[in-house]
Amino acid sequence: MAQNIPVVENIMNANDRLAQENRARIESAGVFSINIMASPGAGKTSLIEQTLPRLKDKLRVAAIDGDIATSIDSDRAAAAGAQAAVQINTGGDCHLDAVMLRGALEQLDLKQYDLLIVENVGNLVCPANFKLGTHKSVLVASIPEGDDKPYKYPGMYRGVDAVIINKVDLLPYVNFRMDYFERGIQVLNPGVTIFPLSCRTGEGMDAWVEWLLKNAGK
Repeated sequence: MAQNIPVVENIMNANDRLAQENRARIESAGVFSINIMASPGAGKTSLIEQTLPRLKDKLRVAAIDGDIATSIDSDRAAAAGAQAAVQINTGGDCHLDAVMLRGALEQLDLKQYDLLIVENVGNLVCPANFKLGTHKSVLVASIPEGDDKPYKYPGMYRGVDAVIINKVDLLPYVNFRMDYFERGIQVLNPGVTIFPLSCRTGEGMDAWVEWLLKNAGK
């Protein structure tokens, strides 16, 4: 079993080097970039759909959407107002990696955009282990998933720059302890930015959009 460890280390080191190259390409174009991660159904695509109209006339946005199959997510991003939307189909892989992102970046003239949104594959384990080269990592959690997720998936919550708690409009109907959930996040990631919001009602979206604009220098 120990013989496999150097192979894994080589894979991760190679991915990290490519991620640095991706970052350099993104930064040379003057683009701010985020990697959005979540479990399936938490609301990654819904968040993008609700965010893009609020950025109209403020930021030029390109979206890269990762999924195992179909172009549904990139189609939804384009319909919501992304100036460009590129779909990555992983063919079964449960995450995006730096190689996949590099291929997608080659399809974009990055200098035409201010913000790059990367939507990762829905998964609470693998995406945390593969750097892409984006500036910030954002995790979308949702009320119906339960308040124990930071305790069950510490690796995902430990390495992100912001946590969005989606579907807060369901709090009256779901046994979800917000204080317990946020305490679990803060233990793993002290001081991390948290945005409670609802993509359905729009509650809390203004603070999230303001964070994006601030980080994009607008």
